[in-house]
Amino acid sequence: MIREKTTKTVAANPALDRRTVLKATGAAAFTIGAPMIWRKASAQDRRIVIRDPGGPYEKGFGEAFYQPFTEATGIEAVGVAGQHEPTSLIKAMVDTGSYTWDMALLSRSAHNQLITEGDGYLEELNLDTPGLQEVPERFRTPYYAGNNVFTAILAYRTDAFEGREPPKNWHDLWDVEGIPGRRALRKHPFDTMEEALLADGVPPDQLYPLDLDRAFASLDRINDQVAIWWEGGAQTSQLLKTGEVDICPTWNARAQAAIDDGAPVKIVWHNNLYSSEGWCIIKGTPKADLCREFISFAVDAERQAAFTPHLGYGPTIPRAYDFVDPERAKILPTYEENFKSGVAVDEEYWGEHKDQVIERFNAWLLG
Repeated sequence: MIREKTTKTVAANPALDRRTVLKATGAAAFTIGAPMIWRKASAQDRRIVIRDPGGPYEKGFGEAFYQPFTEATGIEAVGVAGQHEPTSLIKAMVDTGSYTWDMALLSRSAHNQLITEGDGYLEELNLDTPGLQEVPERFRTPYYAGNNVFTAILAYRTDAFEGREPPKNWHDLWDVEGIPGRRALRKHPFDTMEEALLADGVPPDQLYPLDLDRAFASLDRINDQVAIWWEGGAQTSQLLKTGEVDICPTWNARAQAAIDDGAPVKIVWHNNLYSSEGWCIIKGTPKADLCREFISFAVDAERQAAFTPHLGYGPTIPRAYDFVDPERAKILPTYEENFKSGVAVDEEYWGEHKDQVIERFNAWLLG
């Protein structure tokens, strides 16, 4: 009887039946689809985006940090290439609350600028891990976990100097008569100011604060001999590989990339200008705790050693050299022989004076 009554009701009210069926179907679809939606949201919640400089970092950091961290924790770490010194982008993210990145590998000078401007644009790390304690104090702050050391060096094509004296220091880069050859310089005051002063005879321990008048006077003497003003590290690797220039200041890993590709290039380590890069968390990101998990994982001697086959920059943790190939170690900035030849860039100076020096440098180029 119950079945007969239900059948009659449905037959007598087809419109109601259609609505009922649609509702039931929609509810079932939601029930089936809900776990899929939840899983997608959950996956997004367990994902962090990390800015790095790209190029050789992509493979080096992928193998050393991103892939093993994802496998070990289930948190997806995605590395994305970002522009050089991306302080303006990071400030815009924090000011608008719109996060393209959750954290970033930054130079120490960029870090200095971001923690001193406004209310600050970086999160405190609030970490006390064994790995972080192994990082020398010069390479860490409450907002910055030093990961690698890069350095500006002088590179030259050995085939351009067969049978004659090659350049040995920054003074030789400026000696266009005694050391002839096609030259390049960086189209940015970072490192270029220091190189101009060292070439002019300023002792390394008296570089800072930079004597800008003297630096620009030094640049005046070489300006018309500069064949190319380069703007990116990859560009310098190409210039050295093709032989478009004979002498070029660049970062050691960019010169090493040319060497690794078979180019007849040599690096001059004398008075190399070293700086560091470190992991920073962008202020206000909802993924800050996941970023802390990543940093705790990444700041580790073996993990830092793992990027060196692909990226010729030096680990900040001294013990990492226990895991680096001995021959590869010799081309890294923190290798003892290279490091003791180096000059530390004053990151606090650049954090405070960056904008005004860039403005003056750009005006000089135009003039």
